[in-house]
Amino acid sequence: MQESERSVVTVGVFDGVHRGHRQVVERAVAVARSLELRCVAVTFEPHPAEVVRPGTQPPRLTTLRERTALLTGLGVDEVVVLPFTMEVARLSPADFAQSVLAERLRAAAVVVGANFTFGHQAAGDPSALRVLGDKYDFTVEEIPLVSGVSSTLVRELVAAGDVSAAATLLGRPHRVEGVVVRGYQRGRQLGFPTANVETPPNTAIPADGVYAGWLRCVAVGNLPAGYDGCVWPAAISVGTNPTFEGVPRTVEAYALDRDDLDLYGMHVAVDFGARLRGNTKFDSIEALIAQIHADVDRVRELTSGHDNQ
Repeated sequence: MQESERSVVTVGVFDGVHRGHRQVVERAVAVARSLELRCVAVTFEPHPAEVVRPGTQPPRLTTLRERTALLTGLGVDEVVVLPFTMEVARLSPADFAQSVLAERLRAAAVVVGANFTFGHQAAGDPSALRVLGDKYDFTVEEIPLVSGVSSTLVRELVAAGDVSAAATLLGRPHRVEGVVVRGYQRGRQLGFPTANVETPPNTAIPADGVYAGWLRCVAVGNLPAGYDGCVWPAAISVGTNPTFEGVPRTVEAYALDRDDLDLYGMHVAVDFGARLRGNTKFDSIEALIAQIHADVDRVRELTSGHDNQ
């Protein structure tokens, strides 16, 4: 952004970029277009709670990479990631408005949700921002909340395994990202090779169980030839695999009908569409294989006609 160029700004953590966030961001984009200005979304990294109250930060619904991509996909011209430090946490509402909104971003207009708070101890709200806007020459528009939609509720639904309801609030399937690492190779031995996804710490992972969804390659760095943009319907397992003792909790995805994939070391995304069942300890390997066949058939039904591009 040019030093002299003014902008329309929206501010928030935006974890999940759910339907409520989208309503705010889309309005900011519309205001920017009407004023022929750039639209800038300000987000924070790490989550403010991680700095202000260490150990209380909520599980992440989106990585910073995904959050940035989602915001850009809504029409935002620039995503500014503001490192959230104790210095930032101690800024008064007036200091935040002056140093970040007025001086750094040269805001002509600021669009925020009705529950927006800012400044030391969250002392500022949209009303206070409006007063500060008069002082620092920017307008403020407050967008009503979308009833029944919040990042907290999405996290609760994901934790309970209700990924279908979470997808309704998000406007897309809940996604978990990570690097494919070598596991115990048990899926391959059973005829269903899985991608064992090592997720970042504090990721919002659905409850243990078996899910229908999609496995896709994510362009973080260069992808091997033939894998760019790939997405496959997948049977997803979350948990410790109770049939085999002593297995750490994992997220594994079997791309339907693909036993030829070499995904080790690649960054992938797992999109959760629907929960099929909880985890079960089987009395025999044969019984486990029969259930996996049934799960795969169900995944095929649920993902047919939905490419999740």
